[in-house]
Amino acid sequence: MKQNSYKKILKDLCSSYKEALDRFVQNSNIEFDKAVELILNSKGHVVVSGIGKSGHVGRKISATLASTGTPSLFLHPAEAIHGDLGMIKSEDVIILISYSGETEEVLKLLPSLKKIGNNIISLTGKKDSSLANFATASIDVSIDREACPLNLAPTTSAMLTMTAGDALSVSVMNARGFAEEDFALTHPGGSLGKGLTQTVADNMISTKLPLMNTDQFISDAIIVMTESKLGLAIIHKNNYLQGIITDGDLRRLLLENQNLASVKAENIMTTNPLTITKDKMMIDAKNKMLEAKVQALVVTDENNYIQGVIQIY
Repeated sequence: MKQNSYKKILKDLCSSYKEALDRFVQNSNIEFDKAVELILNSKGHVVVSGIGKSGHVGRKISATLASTGTPSLFLHPAEAIHGDLGMIKSEDVIILISYSGETEEVLKLLPSLKKIGNNIISLTGKKDSSLANFATASIDVSIDREACPLNLAPTTSAMLTMTAGDALSVSVMNARGFAEEDFALTHPGGSLGKGLTQTVADNMISTKLPLMNTDQFISDAIIVMTESKLGLAIIHKNNYLQGIITDGDLRRLLLENQNLASVKAENIMTTNPLTITKDKMMIDAKNKMLEAKVQALVVTDENNYIQGVIQIY
């Protein structure tokens, strides 16, 4: 198959997804609002269940809910009818996923869930199905056809169901005023957790800084920048920040064919560089660097006294 044929498949798939999303927005009605309210008013967990591709999507929906402040767990329907229904309490809201609305393993849960007294949200593509008719709120995720050329593999339907789950999560998150500090509690690890829970002081480099005086030459800057591997030289006077010299400054000098041994730091330094204080959060430092397209910030106090350097890669 030629590459332009692959591109056409990509284009057709994206077009199918866009049409499904547009239809979902138009069809979203009081049922979606009802589903959000059911979750907001629940004092228990949101339990998500589905099998096959619906199960994979359900796991992702449950994970998104949990990470955005709504306690959630995934329950496999086949395991549920063999004892795992004991995980469910009456105050839990149940999200059941079945595009046909007639999936046998999912329907077998309904009598028990009725006895327990759960509110049920269905994600189904068939509004007249058994699941949709049983649910407290039924969200319509119907599509015209799958992006799969055979109209068989769950592609567009899986995408749209996941979108519906994300929409529920974000709506509940927004209604509860879920903020960055709340997000940090559920994401203590990795770069997200580091950015949201750690301060600049926790990560700054404070020893062997690339310090220079204003009357030193650029040849000295090359040495201190090479040794520190921070991509900048910090120009100071009694440890008070006067300016910085970056790799970019050195490249521009080379392009101008200037004699590096005769140019002093004060002649090319940036006198008002971006700085940050050590009490700021790492996410603030990262955003500041990304916005300015720089890889390092000098850490100073309110008097411009140098305390360290923070760097991202």
